[in-house]
Formats: sequence, C-alpha cells, structure tokens
Amino acid sequence: MTDQPAPPDAPQGKPSGDGGYRVLARKYRPETFEDLIGQEPMVRTLSNAFSTGRIAQAWILTGVRGVGKTTTARILARALNYETEDGGDGPTMDLSVPGVHCRAIMEGRHIDVIEMDAASHTSINDIREIIDASRYRPSTARYKVYLIDEVHMLSNAAFNGLLKTLEEPPPHVKFVFATTEIRKVPVTILSRCQRFDLRRVEAPLLIAHLEKIAAAEAVEAEPEALRAIARAAEGSVRDCLSLFDQAIAHGAGTVDAETVRGMLGLADHGRIIDLFEAVMKGAAADALQRMRDLHEIGADPVSVLTSMAEFTHFVTRLKHVPAAADDPAVTEEEHTRGGAFAEGLSVRVLSQCWQMLLSGIAEVRSSPRPAASADMVLVRLCYAADLPTPDEVLRSLKDGSGAMAASGAPPASSARAHSGSARSDSPPRAARRGGAEGAPVLAAREAEPVARPMPAEEAEELDGAVLRSLADVADLAGERRDLKLKFDLERYARPIVFEPGRIEIAIDPDGPADLAGNLGRRLGEWTGRRWIVAVGRAADAPTLHEAATAREAALMAEVRADPLVAKALDAFPGARIVDVTDDGVDEDR
Repeated sequence: MTDQPAPPDAPQGKPSGDGGYRVLARKYRPETFEDLIGQEPMVRTLSNAFSTGRIAQAWILTGVRGVGKTTTARILARALNYETEDGGDGPTMDLSVPGVHCRAIMEGRHIDVIEMDAASHTSINDIREIIDASRYRPSTARYKVYLIDEVHMLSNAAFNGLLKTLEEPPPHVKFVFATTEIRKVPVTILSRCQRFDLRRVEAPLLIAHLEKIAAAEAVEAEPEALRAIARAAEGSVRDCLSLFDQAIAHGAGTVDAETVRGMLGLADHGRIIDLFEAVMKGAAADALQRMRDLHEIGADPVSVLTSMAEFTHFVTRLKHVPAAADDPAVTEEEHTRGGAFAEGLSVRVLSQCWQMLLSGIAEVRSSPRPAASADMVLVRLCYAADLPTPDEVLRSLKDGSGAMAASGAPPASSARAHSGSARSDSPPRAARRGGAEGAPVLAAREAEPVARPMPAEEAEELDGAVLRSLADVADLAGERRDLKLKFDLERYARPIVFEPGRIEIAIDPDGPADLAGNLGRRLGEWTGRRWIVAVGRAADAPTLHEAATAREAALMAEVRADPLVAKALDAFPGARIVDVTDDGVDEDR
C-alpha cells in the first residue's frame, strides 16, 4: 500500500531475509502519512492538529476492509512517539527520517504501544487491565498508546467500563480505535473521540499504485489487467494487492488480462458488451449462445450478470455525466461502445435492465443450477427489450389517433385506463362519458336511481353540502365517520322518494331492520331539523352500490371499445383495464 521501494532485506521477487516470502500487502504497507493513498482529508486534518498542538486524546477510524485503518493507527502512534537519537523533537507528521521507536511501533512490538483485538478481548476484565495499566507512565516512549481493533465487538460492560478513562485519560495515554461497524459503537464512545471515515480508494489511484509496485517488482503487467484487478478490489487497497500478488503467481511473473480474467472467473469485457448488445436487440438466441460460450471458458454466471449490471450502470452514467468516460479505469471499447449505447437507449430501458439484472443476480446466486437460471434471466431481458417503452407506445398511439381524427371518427372516451390490481368493492369516481356529441351512455343512464334528485333551490344545505339525493346522504355519513350507516345505505337501501325533510326507501331483506330509524335520527342530529324516513314497498330502483357497479361496467365496456385503448392493450400483452377515472381534460384537448 506504499509508494516506497522494497526494503533492502527483501529483494524484488525473492524471499525476504527471514526465509519467508512477504506478500505485497505487507511488503508495501504504508509507514508514513505520505504513503497513504486516497485519504487526503484525514491526513490534512491530522497535519493541522499536530502543527497547532491540538492533539486529541482519542481517535476512532472507520471504513471498509483494507483501506488502512490499522496501518493508520500505527502511523498515528509513531507520530505521537516520534523521537530522534538525540532525544529531541516532539509529536510530528514528518516521519521521513525514522526515529528510535518507529520500527518497533510499525512492527507491532513496542512495549508502550499496546495493540488489542477486541474480537478476542471483549470482556470487562480486558478493559480493567487497560484501566489499571494506564495509571503508569510509559516505559520508553512519550505516550502510552492503546490501539483497539474491531472495537465494536466489545461488550456493553466493557464499553461502559472504558467511558471514564476515555473521557479523562492520564496526560500520557492516547487511544486509537478501529472498526468496520461504526453503527455498533455506542454514541457515548463516539462523543469522546475524533472520528475519521476512511474512504474507498478510487480505481485510478489503485491502478497508479499497482503500476508503481509492478515497476518495483520488475513485473510486466498489462493495463487492462490492472484495470480488472482495481475494479475487483472495490476500493480496498489490501484486496487489490492480494489479487495482484495472486495474479503474479498465476501468470508466473507476468500479469496479462487473460490471466486475470481466468483467475477472477470474469469474462472478457468485450464479450460482456456483445452480450449486452444482443440482449438490448432482443436477440434471445444470440444472447444464449454468447452466455454458453462464456460459460464454457470458465466464466461464472453470477460474474457475467454482475458485469452486465456494471456496464448498464456505466451507460446510464454516460447518459447523464459524459465525463464519466474519462475515468482511467474505463477501457477504450467501453468508452466507444458505451457512448453509442448511451445515445441510443432511453433511461427507462436502462433502468428496467438494471432492476431485472439485480433480481436475476440474486436468483442465480441462490439457484441449484446457476447456468440455467442465468439463461432464463437473459430470456426475460430479451423479452422485455422487445416491448416498447410507454413513451414509444403513446407516441405511436397518438400518431394512429391523429389519423382517425382526420377521418372524422373521434375517440369514444376521454377516460384514462389504469392497470394494476382490481378493486372490487370501491365505487368508481365520476367519469365523463360521451360519443361524438357528448351524449351519456345509455347503460349508465338506466342504472341511475329512480328517485330523481330535487332541484338545488329545494335541497337541504348543510355546511356547504347540498342534500339532493340518497347518494348525498351516504356521502355525508362518510364525512361524519358513520361508516356503518354509509355501508348500509349503499348496499341495502333502494330510493323511492327524496324531499326536504322526508325520505322514502325500500330496504332489502338482508338489510338491518333499524336502518330507517337510524337514518332519521342521524339526519336530525346533523341538520338540526326533523326528518321523516319511511319504508316503502319493494322498488325497482337499484341500490347505490348496484348503480355504481353498473356505471363502472358501462364505462369499462366503452373504454375497451376505444381504438386508442385497444391499441395499447395489443402493445402490452396480458395488460387489462381495472379502473377508469376522469382525467379532467376537455374532449378537444
């Protein structure tokens, strides 16, 4: 992880002096703040703190694996205890010249720099040892520094036992914590520490870092191979160096793209783009054959789909941020062909492909037959690619409706058709219905109640609401939260007469016997006047629910017969109309 050359006791490409090979992740581990890559904000903050003497008593470092948390903690301990041979200097960020304690601290064997793994020392007894030992001054160094790794694994009792010492430590004690699970650390601990979030290292920095190490190790490495390793590392420097170390061994000292792809189980990125192109064209046979070829050369189906998802994300970014193509981690083929896809594919298509790939990756990962599952994911993608997007359908339908309008056959309805789950019991909203002259649909007219609404001037007005029909009364019951009365009126009451202060209804045999009395009493409470509710003989008028159902059926039939809607249903096989609402737009718009 450092930019420094290999130490003299470890010649390039040969075992170190102790007889064992030092892996690259250890051999090139940073020893100064200048060696850290991708963590400039943290280094700047610490530099300012050291230069002004505002050195904290405790720090907590968090981030994903392999970004340098433990290494940074050791460098910080080295900076706190920096001392030259003559005993001069104090805490400093300039560590270019090794001090008397530097080597022992970086190797984890200094007596005053105590490293503890919280994963195996979780109890309060371990913390008691720290508290007891912190009372004594350091043996040889300036500060006694406690480095606690994976601090989130301490028990609650251990955290609580550490609070007092952490808040008011002796002047010769410093704490440095490291964790990958910052959310599991109690806020009482966080509030006593300065927090630094170590970021994932970007691919361009990792590639440049690998190039320097390859030069130091006298290893020939293809740029495409380094890009593949940097992408696979996902921002972790340790993972990046471990993969590079493995690639060197795998290629017998030479790192080429084909070797790296075989080692990682990845497919040639050019083949991934070819597969993506076949899917976007809807060529299922071509896509399946390309997947078969990739599988035969050892490509993992999950890796193939993951690479396709990454390319989909890249194309989507290009569509909104063209400068994304300037990333050094992007190959020339990705730059050229990705730009062409960004111009030719809509955001809806890319988003749909992304969502289907995400669900498909999870499906393939858990499948007992990954290759077959990957084939089915590709088939779904190809089928979806054949379907037009909503804007394309609307554009084609508008073109067709324009031709019909020119021939003198206007659309039969201005209603909107919605697809989704059917709602059986909810009455539809009022919708405008009309033919060429706006005449109401006969079926809907015949479904209206026999009791005609009274004129507005004769109606009962209540808080701005006008009671002109039994439907108005049912709506009023809903507004007053009497849902049982509203339900009974809609399902069991058949209107006969509706006049100011007098209502006559027929009640179905299944209806409640006290419906009329309950209705009269509630209307008296709501209006402040007496209402007579009489029960008449069986009437031919439909209930409110039956009338609403009839209106909905008539409107459904009318919309289904509309040529524009028929084209939409043909464009989306399996679609159905489940609800119709008024769009509030005039017929001539």
